Amino acid sequence: MKRRRLEKVVFPVLRPDVELEFAVHKISINRSGSALFLFGSDALSVMYLYGRGSSKDDAIICRTVSVGSQIYSNGSSVIRVLQVLWHPYSDTHLGILSSDSVFRIFDLSSNIIQPEQEYYLQPLEPGRHRNATSICAVDFSFGGDHLWDRFSVFILFSDGSIYTLCPVVPFGSVYKWESITEIYSDAHTFGLKSAYPVAVSNSSLAISWLEATFPDLANQTSEGVDLSTLRARPFALFDASLSLQGPLKKVCHEGEEDLSIRGVECEGRAVSLLYNIVSKDSILVTAWSGGQLQIDALADEIQPVWNVGSPSRLRVDFHDHIVGMAMICERSQNNNSTVKLDQSLENTVWLGHPPPLLRLAIVDLALPTKAESGSFITMFADPLMPERIYCLHDGGIDSVVLHFLPFTSQISGKNEVGRIPSVHPVLSTCQGETSSPYPLCGFVSLSDSFGYSWIVGVTIARECVVLEMKTWNLLLPIHVDNENKPTELNETELPDIISKELLSGPKVVLMPQTSNLCSVAADSIEGRSTLHQYFKLFHENYVEYAHKVYFELKHHGLHLKRIIDNQHTRLDEAHDKILKVEEKQSTLEDKLVHAMHRHDLLEERLNRLRNLPGAHRKPLSKAERDFKSELDQFRGVELDSLHSSISALTARLRRHTQSLKGNASDQRKLISGRKNIQDNQVSLLKSSLEKLSLVNSENSEKVMLVESVLKGRESGR
Repeated sequence: MKRRRLEKVVFPVLRPDVELEFAVHKISINRSGSALFLFGSDALSVMYLYGRGSSKDDAIICRTVSVGSQIYSNGSSVIRVLQVLWHPYSDTHLGILSSDSVFRIFDLSSNIIQPEQEYYLQPLEPGRHRNATSICAVDFSFGGDHLWDRFSVFILFSDGSIYTLCPVVPFGSVYKWESITEIYSDAHTFGLKSAYPVAVSNSSLAISWLEATFPDLANQTSEGVDLSTLRARPFALFDASLSLQGPLKKVCHEGEEDLSIRGVECEGRAVSLLYNIVSKDSILVTAWSGGQLQIDALADEIQPVWNVGSPSRLRVDFHDHIVGMAMICERSQNNNSTVKLDQSLENTVWLGHPPPLLRLAIVDLALPTKAESGSFITMFADPLMPERIYCLHDGGIDSVVLHFLPFTSQISGKNEVGRIPSVHPVLSTCQGETSSPYPLCGFVSLSDSFGYSWIVGVTIARECVVLEMKTWNLLLPIHVDNENKPTELNETELPDIISKELLSGPKVVLMPQTSNLCSVAADSIEGRSTLHQYFKLFHENYVEYAHKVYFELKHHGLHLKRIIDNQHTRLDEAHDKILKVEEKQSTLEDKLVHAMHRHDLLEERLNRLRNLPGAHRKPLSKAERDFKSELDQFRGVELDSLHSSISALTARLRRHTQSLKGNASDQRKLISGRKNIQDNQVSLLKSSLEKLSLVNSENSEKVMLVESVLKGRESGR
């Protein structure tokens, strides 16, 4: 039995050029793959992966720098790093939230010590006092590619309240031309033409900010120049600071009140926040230490809001260019208003109100026995299926699929069946009561261009777990409504509204046959008797039947009305469903076109792969492989023997030459006695060389013959 030799694959090892003096809790790589940040509660470092490294001991030594060392890594500093994220529209900007409730943005390409932007968060109004959890920020998340969301930062506090900063733009970040022009035209259409002076003022500030941050915007609009992207320019309003919009409150029905920000079913404190966008729905998921997920959706769009009269602090260079800024972000006076569900959301556009939240669901993960401080939950969005969220907690990894998106039907107060989120355990790390509190020390979600996705987890025992995730069959609701079954229009299942006796008609009564009826006088006794008999038969045959028909029709009238009303209701529901299908038809057509385009690209790529050289070569058969191995073995043996003979003769010739260069006097004495012996040796050497030359020529012919046979077989395939 042949054993297959396993080849050891050696992967490159990346090492920092300096020793890290803190425990690493999280790592993340930027979009281009050129930099990697190492995040711990005491410090933050960035390791450059390409172009700035050297090799040593089979490892690549990468240049590693400390970010914000004067703020976070100072020995006397008590400021802890809470969350670090790469900005989605820049490869060199990091967003950092620290325990001093300050949100900072660092530009690694210009300055790693001082932040480019600083936002001091002040969620409480002056003179008001609340519990300490309302002023402790715990997590943040950048917005997605949707209107002003791309310029927004969502900040979560310990009591579950969510605040928004908008607009926040890193200096030099790049955005699409279509996305900027969309919000630019929206501000002109709905803001400047509004009947409210506050809306006109807010939209004017937003337009001036857009024109100053993206100076090419006004030039392209006037000159008609076509550009695909716009780069943000350093700019800040001198007499205004960003408003801390929030807390985002729950939208409620008419007659209800939003009693609290947090959900009644949630326990513990808020620990993490995830922003996710599905189509045009912006979703905010809050994780609580008690093991619950609070899923909300933004019921309105986000607009930028400034507090005029609160100037920002700017840092400029020698050319008066802005290189850094700092703002104190406080709540505006308009943040106290609540929004009713029946109130038109269009009336609140550009008025400075924070967008309300629509409560979609609260999911209980049913975590195992929790510690006193509760469970820490980390959430990740699936890169291919935005409706799916991965939750990493003490018990492993769970997959939560949202079936209720889009949520337009729930705004009207309808609770459709089968819309609750489904929770699927992906990986369990619990082993009873002795399970480790943090069994997984790493987690990442991966995807490729072919539509496959995986999750990769790393355990404390340095084991890597890779799981392939199924994607396309999870959006179907798993709940089936068995109560509202469609009614089949069969005659056997029709209700008995009218009796079969009436439907068959009046009974046919045979009249007596009298031949002399015309000769009978009407006033005679016989005539009167015959007329009375006819009246009796008519009454039994028709009048009683008419009374029965009238009675049953009057009795079943209400029942018939209910049936007709039910049929009209079903007809209206069918009409509404048809309208919904027609509304989704355009979206389905776009998805179908996108899928067909993707299919064409994949097919084109497959054809290119098929045209590669060597793709059509057939593998050798078993007989051919055996013959080739025999030829290789024969060729190797003959060549090895030839090389060994040549090397042995060369060594002997070298020794003989060295012996001839010895003592000349000794050679003269021995020349006469050994002359015959040397002649014999020379003759033997000549004969050996002639034999070797013959063997060499024969071996060369054999090698040429083997090569010609192999070339012929390869050309034949």
